[in-house]
Amino acid sequence: MFIQPWDTGLDEAEWQTWIAEGHDFGQLGVNGLPGRAPVAVPTHFTGDGNHLLIHLARPNPVWKAIEHDPNVTFTVIGDYAFIPGTWRAKPDTLPTDGVPTSYYAAVQFTCRAHIVDDPEAKAELLRRQLAHFQPDGDHAPVAIDQPPYGRMLPGIRGLRLEVTEVRAKFKYDDHKPVEQRAGIADRLTERGEGLDLPTARQQRRRLDRIGPWKP
Repeated sequence: MFIQPWDTGLDEAEWQTWIAEGHDFGQLGVNGLPGRAPVAVPTHFTGDGNHLLIHLARPNPVWKAIEHDPNVTFTVIGDYAFIPGTWRAKPDTLPTDGVPTSYYAAVQFTCRAHIVDDPEAKAELLRRQLAHFQPDGDHAPVAIDQPPYGRMLPGIRGLRLEVTEVRAKFKYDDHKPVEQRAGIADRLTERGEGLDLPTARQQRRRLDRIGPWKP
């Protein structure tokens, strides 16, 4: 992932807060078997210290690739929007001379994958995931000897992704003049399509922290 200096995360707390705000769905990227294309798997995840926790169906073809090479990436992308060129034109140029771009936030984890096959360890992984996704506890106990999860555990495998590096990118034109960035955030709010509103919030948040960009 290429990151311009003005797009980089400001500190660890920035990307950690962004993930904690509900960005808990991403894409697992795995090196393919020799002569095969890389494998990409979309999935929910939860965090556990320096690990990401995932479970996938046992028939998933990703397992052979992970067993061959456990070095993987996991990427989370959100708060994205297309920005028309007319919004980005310099004040002294024609609006049609502006160049469009994409705004987005992305956090990419480089990890070493550890497969979890022990039944109780898989059950504990599911308990941690359910504690995140269903914190009210409105689900049956996850126990290896009780339905419904007990009979389903053999059909899944767990993954503990040991995080070795984190790269965060917040691409919101932070190198542009303050007035232009504020104006684009207003336009996003007015347009209100797709993820325009959270994208505008991210741009305003970065604008408040950075102000005028200084190399």
